[in-house]
Amino acid sequence: MAAGVGLFPTTALAAPAAGNPDLAIALNARARSAHSIFLSYDISSVAAALDVTIAWGDGTTDKATAAGAGRHNTHHSYAEVGSHTVTVTVKDTAHDITAVKEIKAAPAGTEFTPHAPTRLLDTRSGLGAAKAKVGGRSSVALKVGGAAQIPADVVAVALNVTVTNATDAGHVAVQPGKEYIGSEASNLNYVAGQTVPNLVIVPVRDGHVQMFNGGWAPVDLIADVTGYFTASAASGYTSLDPVRAVDTREGLGTAKGQVPGYGSFEVDIAERHGVPMGVTAVALNLTVTNPQEAGHLTVYPNGQAAPSTSSVNFAAGQTVANSVIVPVGLDGKITIRNGSWSAADAVIDVVGYYSPDSRAAFQPLVEPYRVLDTREKSGYRERGPIAARDYLALPLQVYSPSPDPADGMVLNATVTNTKGAGFLSVAPDPNRWADYGLGVAVKPPRPVASALNWTAGTSVPNLVQTSGGKDELVDFWNQGWEDVDLVVDCLGFYESD
Repeated sequence: MAAGVGLFPTTALAAPAAGNPDLAIALNARARSAHSIFLSYDISSVAAALDVTIAWGDGTTDKATAAGAGRHNTHHSYAEVGSHTVTVTVKDTAHDITAVKEIKAAPAGTEFTPHAPTRLLDTRSGLGAAKAKVGGRSSVALKVGGAAQIPADVVAVALNVTVTNATDAGHVAVQPGKEYIGSEASNLNYVAGQTVPNLVIVPVRDGHVQMFNGGWAPVDLIADVTGYFTASAASGYTSLDPVRAVDTREGLGTAKGQVPGYGSFEVDIAERHGVPMGVTAVALNLTVTNPQEAGHLTVYPNGQAAPSTSSVNFAAGQTVANSVIVPVGLDGKITIRNGSWSAADAVIDVVGYYSPDSRAAFQPLVEPYRVLDTREKSGYRERGPIAARDYLALPLQVYSPSPDPADGMVLNATVTNTKGAGFLSVAPDPNRWADYGLGVAVKPPRPVASALNWTAGTSVPNLVQTSGGKDELVDFWNQGWEDVDLVVDCLGFYESD
């Protein structure tokens, strides 16, 4: 995850002195976690008592002692992400000589800046790419860095990606850079005639991301940006246990009754459901159900004009969920608009929020890591389908040098081999992984919130942001009445340390 940082020349070195003329320092630094770095310094010296001072570049210093030559290791946690100049000073008082060296170092974390929903790519109109479908087994590169006021040094981007006008089944993989790098992970699955959206959080390489059409027939692709991550102070993340905030079928969070065609309603988000005032954006799972005609829902910050983007697309009678990251209006509200000519119900579950006071920073994985495929029958992945009305507790150990557990994970979950209708719930497990081995785990309460919905014979993906409870242990609940297979890819994680 963390790349080493190059050495910098000595910035101040006393003139050679008798007794310890070769006193010198060599430095190496690398990211240790989202907020901390690992520092190694090698001292060249005769056997002598040495005083070491480390100025971390954030106004804090540490002091240590050394007895002559040797390697020393330490680490430091920063309040903010971003690059820092670390200065190490070694002083030999007895011989009146000092060596000083600097190195640039940065923790691995990135923080989020919300972006008003803006369309960056539409192959139907030629926006962001050629006006043409993306061919089968082909990809399209999308410039992100420097586009739509996104900074050139963007590290990762949140995109709502939609595939439409498909004539055959296939999948779409969204990856960093301009060229397809190969991966077993997919972000969207589609069949002929479907319009399928999914939120994607993807690293940016050389200012670009690329979208690979894994099907054999051409498709149109659409991408709307809702925010981006940079290695500088902005908004951190706070993960919440999923909580239902809106259900128009019951009158929860809004008036009871379907949202009329081209109608909209406001939702109070701040100071409700664990979300404080002053947040910059919220992470939601948006579900449309009982729609009378095809259309889309759009979520956007209250007080702004409705954007020409979509958050979730649907056909008549379809129940579809999509993960959404949306900026919050200055009044602490968001707006949901029905872009169909006819009425539909809307359901919203809150899973987290971004704010300047939230400490957890995001570390994207350059390549998604497959943590589970219940279809596979060998090794540690030998699981089998998730039984109807049952759950699978999955330990999601994060591959980070940090000894502390992650505050949250960003996953892409796909349900496949479905035999009936149902929905998937994802929630942190209150037990520790060892409790299951010891037979003392308590069955968690069945969640109400949904992460994705399916019907018979479909493969349905959705991005899931979840905390890992006590032990990076996450429950995946099959809320249907038939067994289903589940595929889970890890896209990145949030850390406070």
